[in-house]
Parts: sequence; structure tokens; C-alpha cells
Amino acid sequence: MNIAILLYDRLTALDAIGPYEVLSRLPGARLTFVAAQAGPVRTDNGMLSLLAECSIEEVDQPDIVLVPGGPGEVDARAGGPALEWLRRANDASTWTTSVCTGSLILAAAGLLEGRRATSHWLATERLRELGAEPVSERVVFDGKLVTAAGVSAGIDMALTLAARIAGDGVAQTIQLGIEYDPQPPFDAGSPAKAPAEIVAALRGRSRFS
Repeated sequence: MNIAILLYDRLTALDAIGPYEVLSRLPGARLTFVAAQAGPVRTDNGMLSLLAECSIEEVDQPDIVLVPGGPGEVDARAGGPALEWLRRANDASTWTTSVCTGSLILAAAGLLEGRRATSHWLATERLRELGAEPVSERVVFDGKLVTAAGVSAGIDMALTLAARIAGDGVAQTIQLGIEYDPQPPFDAGSPAKAPAEIVAALRGRSRFS
């Protein structure tokens, strides 16, 4: 089972690495980081780079495609070889997935037209503008298109997908192996739960405002 995670300049590291930690543990998984060109790709904080082992032209028929989000998605969805590759890869894939604003890239490629999808809560209206039907859920399946909400939701998406592929037992074994047992110190992980002043402050700083 070939899994390709698309990298691009200024992606959010956890969007890619969270699902990687889950999906790489699936039986028979062969996971590859890909980008327009092979080599290091910097993440959004500028202090970390991920290595694309292959160019997108070298990986044309993955079984699973994963697109992370991040501020670099604006350039990634503006046009170019990544969108063309996503269309071709989606034709051959069993599952095409995204995390956070990676769904905006899928939408820009025309893959979410009229489909239910999610994204970071600040980006849902932009998702609608790109032709998708935004849903306020952490993980959304619409056929073979699977989208996750912001950043940490990529782990939930990958575990849910692992259960679809290999069964609940395998997914639970992976969850236990990575000791994914979230117990955050605050109940502020969604705009419905966070204090209103925190939501307003974050919204005010958002590029989607």
C-alpha cells in the first residue's frame, strides 16, 4: 500500500507528521514524502524542514494521498504542478485525504466540488467559496475523499482511516502504540468551547478574516 504525503513550502509540520505516525504503522504501508522537487521543504515556523524523498513526477499512482495544511497552502493552490498531480493521483487513489487547510488545496484542484468537507474552523468559508460543502466535524468522509479539521485532527483522521482499511483492532493497536490519549489542560480546542475573547483574538489575527 503506497501512501504519498504532499509537501510544499510553509506547511504545518504536525499536519503531515501526525498522520504519518499513524499510517506508517499500517501493515504493508510504504509511505513517501513527495514535493514538486525532491529535497528539503521548510515548514511554517521556518525552523524545521521535512525531506521530500521523491518528486511528484516519480509517484504517480499512490493508494493514499494526504495533503497537509499551513500558510503555504495559498501558493500551493494558486496553480502549478501540484494541483495537476493531485488530479492524476486522485484518479488512481483508493483514498484522497487532507488535514486542516489542505482541504483548500484539494478544493482548488476541483476534487471537493459539491462534497462535504472540513478544514480549520477559520477557513470553512473559504472552503465554501472553492465549491465544497463545509461541515463542522473533526473528520469527514465523502466517498473516498476524507478531510480533517485543524492540525491535531489529522491524527483522528488517520486512526479512523486505519480502522476502515485494516479494522478496529489494528487501529486501536496503533493508537495504543503511539499512546494517543489526549488530556489537554484546557477545554479550549474549538471555537464552541474556547472563551469568547480567545476566539475573537485568534480570528482577528487570521489571514482568513
